[in-house]
Amino acid sequence: MTTPHAVNPPHASLDAATVGEIIQMALSDHVSFAQIRAAHGLHHDEVKALMRTHLAPGSYRAWRKRVRQFGERRENYK
Repeated sequence: MTTPHAVNPPHASLDAATVGEIIQMALSDHVSFAQIRAAHGLHHDEVKALMRTHLAPGSYRAWRKRVRQFGERRENYK
């Protein structure tokens, strides 16, 4: 079974500058997923999909690990 966004993910229509801005925001320890959603309308799962598409596999895994570890230590992270 496929998800509704599997064929055409929401980030597929974004221009390169916007994708770059979202990636910078997601990589920042000072920007939450809520702030990314407010600025660009992407849910955290969509941000993760965008990051998986645009980062090297090792970079994506390192980012997810960092977000997960910070989230466990801080209640209000990402």
